[in-house]
Amino acid sequence: MMKRIVAVLLGLTSLTSLSCLNPFSPKLDFNLQALLCNDLTNIENVLCTFRNAYAFKDTTLYGAIIASDFFFIYRDYDKGVDVSWGRDEEMRTTYGLFQSVQSLSLIWNSEIPIVESDTLRSIQRVFNLTVTFNPSDVTGVDGNAILTFARPTPNDPWKIVRWRDESNY
Repeated sequence: MMKRIVAVLLGLTSLTSLSCLNPFSPKLDFNLQALLCNDLTNIENVLCTFRNAYAFKDTTLYGAIIASDFFFIYRDYDKGVDVSWGRDEEMRTTYGLFQSVQSLSLIWNSEIPIVESDTLRSIQRVFNLTVTFNPSDVTGVDGNAILTFARPTPNDPWKIVRWRDESNY
């Protein structure tokens, strides 16, 4: 009789453990944290967050890396003048972009350091941006940006304070 009770309990235990196995819900990957770009004291992670903000069309992610005194500058070649705006307009413009496209894919390419210190860095970065408005309307942009990052102390996260877009489109 005891063998029979043990066999039934073992059967229930294995049935219970099988019922917790869901092939459509994989185990949590606790190593995923290492693949995310959370440590914004590293400029590559700031650029990773920038890329992810575009990929997920997430203004919260984007806003986390844009400084309160941010300026965006580009050249209006038709008028022959530089055009610039601050953080508020940058956030509105980016939100409008995110809302008007189906998807965005940003790839950061080669980097040329311009200024380097513990609290201020400027780099020139080449990028490729693919903008998908709909499946039959996809536009590719190859661009060039000079990005300036700043932080109060070497232990603080970097934020983008200036983006000069030097693309010719």
